[in-house]
Formats: sequence, C-alpha cells, structure tokens
Amino acid sequence: MPEYLAPGVFVEEVSYRAKSIEGVSTTTTGFVGPTLFGPTNLEPDILTSLVEFERIYGGRGKLVWNGAEIDNYMWNAARAFFEEGGKRLYVSRVFNPISSSNDGRARRASAVGGLKLSARFPGAAGNGRLSFQFALGQNRLTIDGSNRQLMGLSHGDVVHVSFVPPTSGATPPAGLVQGFYLLEWQGAAAAWRMTDQAATPNVLTLDSSNVVDGVRIRRATVSVFYEPATTDLPTFAMVDLALDNRHTSGGTPDALLKVFAAEPANASMARSLPIMIERSTGTADPTGLDLIASFTSSGGGTTTVKFSDLTAEVIDLSKTTLTFLLENGNDGAEPDSADYEGAVDAASNLSTGLKSFENLEDISIVAAPGSSATATNAQAIANVLISHAQAMRYRIAVIDSIKSQSIADVRAYRGKFDSKYAAFYYPWVKIVDPVTNQENVYPPSGFVAGIFARNDIERAVYKAPANEVVNLALGFEKFINKGQQEVLNPEGINCFRFFEGRGNRLWGARTMTSDPEWKYVNLRRYFAYLERSIDKGTQWAVFEPNGERLWANVRRTIEDFLLNEWQNGALLGDRPEKAYFVKCDRSTMTQNDLDNGRLVCQVGVAALRPAEFVIFRVGQWTADRKA
Repeated sequence: MPEYLAPGVFVEEVSYRAKSIEGVSTTTTGFVGPTLFGPTNLEPDILTSLVEFERIYGGRGKLVWNGAEIDNYMWNAARAFFEEGGKRLYVSRVFNPISSSNDGRARRASAVGGLKLSARFPGAAGNGRLSFQFALGQNRLTIDGSNRQLMGLSHGDVVHVSFVPPTSGATPPAGLVQGFYLLEWQGAAAAWRMTDQAATPNVLTLDSSNVVDGVRIRRATVSVFYEPATTDLPTFAMVDLALDNRHTSGGTPDALLKVFAAEPANASMARSLPIMIERSTGTADPTGLDLIASFTSSGGGTTTVKFSDLTAEVIDLSKTTLTFLLENGNDGAEPDSADYEGAVDAASNLSTGLKSFENLEDISIVAAPGSSATATNAQAIANVLISHAQAMRYRIAVIDSIKSQSIADVRAYRGKFDSKYAAFYYPWVKIVDPVTNQENVYPPSGFVAGIFARNDIERAVYKAPANEVVNLALGFEKFINKGQQEVLNPEGINCFRFFEGRGNRLWGARTMTSDPEWKYVNLRRYFAYLERSIDKGTQWAVFEPNGERLWANVRRTIEDFLLNEWQNGALLGDRPEKAYFVKCDRSTMTQNDLDNGRLVCQVGVAALRPAEFVIFRVGQWTADRKA
C-alpha cells in the first residue's frame, strides 16, 4: 500500500483489465548436423536467410569423410527450409574429429614469430591464404610555433618517427632516433611519451630538442585478408587494426591479437571471424613493437616484410605484405549419435549438439537432416532427437526415413519408434543439385520444417501441415500410389506424393504415437503452442498472494486468451462454453495444495482435428419422394 503522510491530492495508476497472454511463435526451427565450417560449441545464433547460413557455416560444397565425398545435407536442408517458407533457423554444427591429435583445423605448420596461425573452426573449407598487410597512415604531428600536438592518435598506438628535410640541407635534430615507437599517454604529466625497442630504450617526447619541422609521426596498422581455397566461404577482410594489445577503440580492444584471440570480445565475433592467432606455448604477451620485430624476421609464403619500405612516399605493397598458407584442414569422420546428442563442458559451460538447443526457448521444430543417409547411426540419432523433443516438451522432432528404403523397409524402421513428440516422413525429395546441376535426392526434414512454418504463417498452427505443395521438388525418390499410402498412413508414415494437375504435395499429418489421442501433428503442435503461451503469459502469478483474487485474475487471463483462439476458429464449438473451460478455485485445490504454495488451474479445450477422410455419400433421389 502507498503511504500518505502529508495532506494533498494523490494521482495513481491502476489496472482494471486482466493481463494478456501473447501467442508464442511456432515456426522457429533447429537443425543439428555436419556443415563445412563454423562453430561447434557456441550458442547458435538465429539465421533468417541462406546467405547468413553460408557466412557462418559455409556453402554448398560436399564434405569428405575418410576420402569419400558426402552430400552437404545441412546446406540443402537450410535452402529447402527457407525456400518452402521458413523464416527463423538455428543450426548446431556436429563435428567428429579423426583422432584426438587432429582437430580438423587448417593451420600453418610452424609458428610465426612466436604466434600460431590457424582457422578458427575445423573443416577443409578453412584451407586458404592468410595475408597481413602493414601500412603507415598520414602524418599526425602538427607544429605551431612552440606548440606541438599529436592529432588522431591514442594510448597504445605504434607509430613510426622519421625526418623529411623541409628545406634543402636541413638535418634531423641530434636527439632524434628514427624508427618505431610505442605511444603512451602520461596522465600525470599530461604529455605523450614514446619508447622504442632498443636494448637501452630511446624515449622521445614532444619538445623542441627532438621534434622540429620535417619530423613525421605516423600510425602503423595491419590489415588482415583471408582468402579460402574454395568458394564455400566468403573472402574475409579487416583493415587498420592496431598492433599493441593495450590499444582500444571506444573501450573495445581492436589490436590484432585481441581481435583474433581464441576467445574474442563477444559471441558475434567468435562466430564470424574465420581465423585465430594464438601465442605459442610459453611465449610472453608481445607488445606492438614485438610484433613488428617478429614479422620483420619471419618469412611468409612468398615475401618478407621490410618495414623500411613503409617509410617511402610511394609504398610497394608487395614488400609490406606477409602471406601464409593455412593447410591440412579436414571434415573429420562421420558423426555418431553421441555427437548429435552433444555434451556440456563443465569448465567452460560450452555445449555441443542438441545440448546447445536446450537454452533456446523459441525453438519449436527440431531435425537432423542427413543423419539417415545410411542405416549405420540413423536409428540411434533419431532416438536422440525424439528424446530431446520429449524433454523440452514444446518441440516436435521431424524424423527422416533412411535413404533408398523400400515400402517393407520403411514400415519395419518406423515400427521401432513410438512418440507423440515426433513425426515421420517418406520418401526423400528429388531436386536439382546446385553443385553438379544434376538431379539428386535429399532428406524430407528440411522441406517439412519449411512447410510447417509456411502453414503456420499463412494459415495457423491448428491447421494440419499437409496437402501443401513442395515448391522445390521435381519429384520423389519413390512414387507412392494410393494403395501404398493406405498401408503406410495408418502406421504414422507421412508420405510425399505426386498428383496429376496438382503437383508434388506433402500428403500426411500423423505423429509417431500409438496413442490415438495424439495421432495428428497439428494437434500435438497446437497443444504445445497453447501450453507454452500460457506458461510464458502467466509468469506474473508466481509469488502473488494465493487467494480468490489471484485465482480470478488467472481465470480471466486464460479465458481471454482462449476466447480469442475460439474466435479465430481454432476450437470446436458454436459457443465459448462448448469450446473450452477454465477452473481455478477451491474445487481444483486442496488445503494441502495451498499450504504448499501450489495454485492449480484446470484448462480444457475442444481442439480441432483434420478432415483426413472427406466422405460424400451420393444416391438417387426423385422429386416426389419426401426426404
């Protein structure tokens, strides 16, 4: 209660309406599986286009396992997802190293000046050419009578000091030692101090004894260029980086070794930076002057940097660029079910595989495209995917049939599962392979997830995601006729079929359960939508006084939400009281519940089921016969 201690007029804001529940998204999808490149243990970032997928996880090229080329199922699944209508996608990359001593990353075999150069992530796509281009900026020194100032420089800059005679015969001051210096701001003295790398360091200050007309002080920077050996990754460039680790820009470290450190400043950089620069074991943290000395004495693939060339009026870039090759990256071995399941590192709290999806609340659909290309690990991976969906409660797993299965084989394989949190699809979808421009087949899950999203956006989650056109499909791995689907459909095998004049369509919407109450995909997904929406929309009730007022507020909040659902056509019944009920009172709670802090609310809804069998009964009728 507010306090009123002095006489006066008090105006207060109060609420006379129930709190509202906003329906959650049901279209966000999570894919888990191998890709060409990208992080394996970072929290996935949301992707909204295939271009974003390629920027982080690589392009359409094939993977190589044990010397054999493997189709890039994840890229094709991401393409299918967005082409079929998907909007938001998370990807968890799975990687199985060949051995404990081979992490799959491309790298330079030997260290460069105490630094190790490597691709940030494993994969043959990381092979490429890494170049460092050094440059000096414009003169930052201004002299106006006795006033000497450095403009546009900051603490931690590496600068080059030189003398260019302003007039014929002019000579540098005796106290000026030309070369590279580390610039430091002396706060107490309010002055700049520059120190070089000599055995007995030379100290340069801005005074008339060593800084005269003709002295030039220019900032040294390095630009980094990374050119992948293939077109599966974009060319990367980052220009004008500082050399000393103490340098910052707007409070953010922007030095070469800080930007490309094993643990960059933020998660976005950790996902997007393709290379990593680490100190060799046991080496001291180098200063900017140490880096210059290291690179000067280190040969690259073709050239050696000569920093004396940087002082020329016209700089020859071929003499100020170091180039190194990152080699021997590989795509590892075929991942198994443990790789897909993932794990959490107790020390770093980083997670892999499906474990990385557990902290992402907005995912509603999960799939593992390509995991069923062979029967080797297909069942085990499908079990892991189903277990994940069941544990997370508000998700559905899209399970692919095994490639090239016959009708008998797919029935036998489907019979190994029973879950209301998963749906099974058959056969594989035939499209044009953009790599070879030949027809090829790909797993259904990427297409199905996109169709789920399109169905929810264009219609609603309560509408069955079936009788939908597969936009990319040229056909299917196996032609399914009506008689064959009459065998497959009752067993919860959702089929893709071709219909003359109506194209290629998804023609099934059943889950993988033996429980008839949950046999339809839309029913399972709609209840997940309702439950999660109510869950998120009633968090305000926790720790409120557990009495009649709270119960009434909870009832009114949920009833308003369900009334809106009924008005939108999601519930069966010609009146609200036939479509749903909400109970939250003494009839739903015992005194023991109240004593233990429990509020129990019962909600019942009359959900719609799809018209899976449309039946018309036609008979003869004569006009003089009474109906």
